[in-house]
Amino acid sequence: MFYGNEFEVKGNTADKGDSIYLTVIGSSIEAGDDGSVGRGNRVNGLITPFRPMTLEAAAGKNPVSHVGKLYSICSLLIANDIYNEISVPVNVYMLSRIGEKITNPRLVIVETYGKIMNEGKIKDIVDYHVEMLPELTYQIIEGKIAVVY
Repeated sequence: MFYGNEFEVKGNTADKGDSIYLTVIGSSIEAGDDGSVGRGNRVNGLITPFRPMTLEAAAGKNPVSHVGKLYSICSLLIANDIYNEISVPVNVYMLSRIGEKITNPRLVIVETYGKIMNEGKIKDIVDYHVEMLPELTYQIIEGKIAVVY
């Protein structure tokens, strides 16, 4: 639900200079950029009915520029740290914006279940992992963070 009366609309934000990307229906699917995601290819390897989950198959994606791969892994790391710190189940959602830096998420939402005693600690965990997004890319490239296949 949206509250308030301020919002911003941008079009073709990834287009720069003479390079313009237009499609009939507004999706790259009409250019053959489509495919199915395997059912176990989440970054945590789980299929979670009745719980939020990404349909992103992170394995094989570019860890430098694939926002779905980076944000899926980052969300998992944030959720794990929050759970380990305050012992409540948590969902983490990250939103990108086309044309913006991948290291600057448009939005990070943390959804917790149960009584929260220290919201400041949650913010610190989120801020730490968002700040570490550039390092996350290197950790994936170096094999320090595995993506479940």
